[in-house]
Amino acid sequence: MTQDGMGSVEIDTSKPHPARIYDYLLGGKDNYEVDREAGDRLGALAPDVWASVKANRAFLQRAVRYVVEDGVRQILDVGTGLPTSPNVHEIALALAPDVRVAYVDNDPIVKAHADALLNRAGTTSIVLADLRHPQSIVDHPEVRRVIDFGRPVALFLVAILHFIRDAEEPERIVATLRDALPAGSHLVLSHATSDFVGDRSEAQAVYNNATATMNLRSRDRVERFFEGFELVEPGLTQVSFWRPDATPPAGSEEVGFYCGVAVKKG
Repeated sequence: MTQDGMGSVEIDTSKPHPARIYDYLLGGKDNYEVDREAGDRLGALAPDVWASVKANRAFLQRAVRYVVEDGVRQILDVGTGLPTSPNVHEIALALAPDVRVAYVDNDPIVKAHADALLNRAGTTSIVLADLRHPQSIVDHPEVRRVIDFGRPVALFLVAILHFIRDAEEPERIVATLRDALPAGSHLVLSHATSDFVGDRSEAQAVYNNATATMNLRSRDRVERFFEGFELVEPGLTQVSFWRPDATPPAGSEEVGFYCGVAVKKG
């Protein structure tokens, strides 16, 4: 692990951060009181959120296994969030020791924790950057050190795009990253929705005072992110139903996350 060369960045703990709220909902301890308060409000307004974030995390783990078993040896995980074991690189390296993983997040706390956990063999990296500026991610020297964009890459955008407002052009952001990937690359994506549970405006409002707002999107909006890719079976579905390891538990049909894995064709 090498540093990305950035100077000291002030950590703002006065506002809840999506990565730390997510960590709290998963049962993690890398969060602050402001994040726990936001998580508790969210859970009270949308009780299914506790099961939803766990189902989303399980999808992430299955997707890592899938792309590695499909032959991909490079993973670019944008919006990685706070490290929760097993991490992406832990799952991937257990299957193939030559996998290289570049993590990207915009929270200095995420980077600090990841710096302490990642190996120093040069096969993993953590970069402080923002998805709203996708070209800066592609061009970042620390990303380039780990990721060779001349070979297939698995791009992970898991539970991150719903923190991008429409005005910030999320489709353009994904397209910029897609265009940097060669044929044979994969897109692994999940996105929060209210399609299965009705109005979620009060729950969304929990994020109004956070460092990023929550922007729920419908199935047709999520499908647009896969333009230029071909979805693998079972296509775009809820996270609980994407190649589950066992029968999904009762209530899974209300889990508010869409997901899909797709391949970029030549």
